[in-house]
Amino acid sequence: MRIDETTERMANGKLFPTPGQTIGPFFGYASGYEQVHLPWRDGNLLINPAHPKAVRLTGTVYDGNGDPIPDAMLEIWQADENGEIPQKSGSLVRDGFTFTGWGRGTVDNEGTYTFSTVNPGATEEGKAPFIHLVIFARGLLNKLHTRIYLPDDEAALAQDPLLSSLDETRRQTLIARRDDEGALHFDVWIQATGEHADKETVFLEFPGIEYPVHD
Repeated sequence: MRIDETTERMANGKLFPTPGQTIGPFFGYASGYEQVHLPWRDGNLLINPAHPKAVRLTGTVYDGNGDPIPDAMLEIWQADENGEIPQKSGSLVRDGFTFTGWGRGTVDNEGTYTFSTVNPGATEEGKAPFIHLVIFARGLLNKLHTRIYLPDDEAALAQDPLLSSLDETRRQTLIARRDDEGALHFDVWIQATGEHADKETVFLEFPGIEYPVHD
């Protein structure tokens, strides 16, 4: 696209924002080793999987028909094990030692994602620890935001303002499951109908972002 003095602009002289795309890019077809920093090598490894404190976060991303989405991309943002929000650089070039609290990864051809991270601590005493999850996928006008709550502290979960605002069925879509090996399992349902209607993930709205209105 050529930009010159004839290009349409807003009243303040700035260019109009590029509209969101309903299709593409399909991240599953991008090489993780390309220097484009969409998916990139080890982007899903916030901590070495061999580290004694490493925890596996995994799940599957489903579309409205209940089919796995094979080309979604996900980001996670979280506190460290002490509940501190990392303020360190180095997410795009891992050094193997610095925990930045941010990671990006893609699903495989069966819609499954995996991150290696740590259990986040509570950012305040009595708060329920969670991981912030962002989803990019085909057909989305904007990325989707949600939370992955750790299932361990039931008292903190019961007092969480967001969870308390939801009925029990909707609430459960935000709480991960812990398996016998300590891994966290959290499936994402972009939409859900029919027999899967109660599985649709609760997503969050943020000021300044336009969301489609459904009838």
